[in-house]
Amino acid sequence: MTAITVTNANFDDAVLRASAQLPVLVDFWAPWCAPCRALAPVLERVAAEFAGRFILAKLNTDDEPELATRYGVRGIPNCKLFVDGRVADEFTGALPEHALRDFLDGALPSAAASLVAAAKDLLARKDALGALAKLDQAHALDADDEDAVLTRVEALLALNRAADANAIIAQLETPEGRRSSRARDERRIANLKARSALAAGGGGDLATLERKAASTPVDCTAKLAYARALAAAGDYEHALAELLAIIRTDRKFGDDIGRRTMLTVFEALPPDSDLARRYRRELAAAIS
Repeated sequence: MTAITVTNANFDDAVLRASAQLPVLVDFWAPWCAPCRALAPVLERVAAEFAGRFILAKLNTDDEPELATRYGVRGIPNCKLFVDGRVADEFTGALPEHALRDFLDGALPSAAASLVAAAKDLLARKDALGALAKLDQAHALDADDEDAVLTRVEALLALNRAADANAIIAQLETPEGRRSSRARDERRIANLKARSALAAGGGGDLATLERKAASTPVDCTAKLAYARALAAAGDYEHALAELLAIIRTDRKFGDDIGRRTMLTVFEALPPDSDLARRYRRELAAAIS
């Protein structure tokens, strides 16, 4: 890839505005700088490998001292990655080729990012099948994009394919799955793991299960079956109410299954959930 030359005259267009469409890596350099000269061919080789994912630009700090000052360049070579008009990441010094690849792998948006965004939009519009089609395209571009993988789990759950969702979560939990992921979103993984487990853990006719759960004296087995079916259907509020009733009736039932299932439901809820906060207080009172 041939780097473009940027100056004060074209910086706004070639870097700031252009980075709204594609990241721009600007190499701040000078002709007298030996590390700059060493880095230049490495940059061009690696940029060619990443073709289409970013623009490589070079700025001579001797010719453009004002731009160097504006962006806080104190040592060269200094490479700054611009995304949406702002510096998203940077490094200073002549990185070896493998380190440069690592930097770009971590700093650049995935090649699949736009497809994942489209998939999320389709999911929001209740088109889970359309979302999966977009995610198939994303996988072809970047099989290790964690956002794409986790969005696939969400689409599978929306289609009631809990077994398939659980299989993906299980793969993420393996050592190989952990190595292949570039940046783990542990909170999101925990949330989807809980949702997948709850979706796979219950079923049956809700009306029939509700009648059995409402019997007196309290039948903890029936209440657990009903709570699991409610959770599988995404009705977490009523599931929590049934589970709390189990705990209040028989704390030791099923090796404390009521409390353990409530904790799984809490994981499946958003971190700022009022429902989770309310039932955490109820649970604390019940077991105190």
